[in-house]
Amino acid sequence: MTRVLLLKGGLSSEREVSLVSGAECAKALRTKGYVVDEHDFTSLEGLMAALATKPDAVFNALHGRYAEDGTIQGVLDLAGVPYTHSGLLASAVAMDKPMARKIFAGHGLPVAEGGVFNREDVLGGRAMPVPFVMKPTNEGSSVGVKIVLDAGDLAALAREPWPFDEEVLVEAYVPGRELTVAVLGTNGSAQALGVLEIRPNNGFYDYTAKYTDGKAIHLCPAPIAPKAYAQAMQIALDAHRALGCRGVSRADIRYDDTRGEPGALCLLEVNTQPGMTPLSLVPEIAAASGIAFADLCARLIEEARHDGPRARLAP
Repeated sequence: MTRVLLLKGGLSSEREVSLVSGAECAKALRTKGYVVDEHDFTSLEGLMAALATKPDAVFNALHGRYAEDGTIQGVLDLAGVPYTHSGLLASAVAMDKPMARKIFAGHGLPVAEGGVFNREDVLGGRAMPVPFVMKPTNEGSSVGVKIVLDAGDLAALAREPWPFDEEVLVEAYVPGRELTVAVLGTNGSAQALGVLEIRPNNGFYDYTAKYTDGKAIHLCPAPIAPKAYAQAMQIALDAHRALGCRGVSRADIRYDDTRGEPGALCLLEVNTQPGMTPLSLVPEIAAASGIAFADLCARLIEEARHDGPRARLAP
């Protein structure tokens, strides 16, 4: 019987979401016959004690900093235990949004005009003309993302607290629709599962809209032109491979159809630890493609076990 150590909670701003993801994944894995030990990760000492029980695999249900930025992956590598989702390098690069942009652009994938600026330069109008989007360089779940459409928005932004790094990523605002694509697998076996359109009620798919029932409408498959649908699938798959992702990832894409369809696609980012809550997008896309939630979780575990530990430094 396969023993799984499931990591949830964590130390990031997405802790509460991770607790929900972890609980759902643990329940699903138990229905597939796995023995699951749920561990609320709050310290390295506690994690090492949990790893000392020598589980057959780790299911990583953590989100955000110290969870999908390569930090926890490095610890698991040193422990010599197989784990789900992407490895250290892919996780670190995907979480570093400016670096990920460089990888995407180098592979010919469409990204918005932008760059890294000091926040004071942004507020002073010395970074990029409006409209633009400002975001932390290494947060997930739209945490800290600010859309600045005009001078009024810029003035309001200057009055808001900013608990993140002063170096920020600024990208030209891309009008249109919000798409997301789930990709499952590793290298040549990876496949895009489908495209989902998100229609938030308040105009922006922020943290609240992502995790509050009734704040957004999900349309799967996305009702867009077939050519654009196929292109979105290919962009997500190419991005997954460019970063070296494994397990499951989710690519967020803007679709500018303001001049008609098929419109232009713009890759925003790739999430290597996508949410697995009842309102999350990857489980919904997987279900639409014929993969039940419990089967998705089990597939992630079996893929991790097949690939084996990334390092064998544990005694």
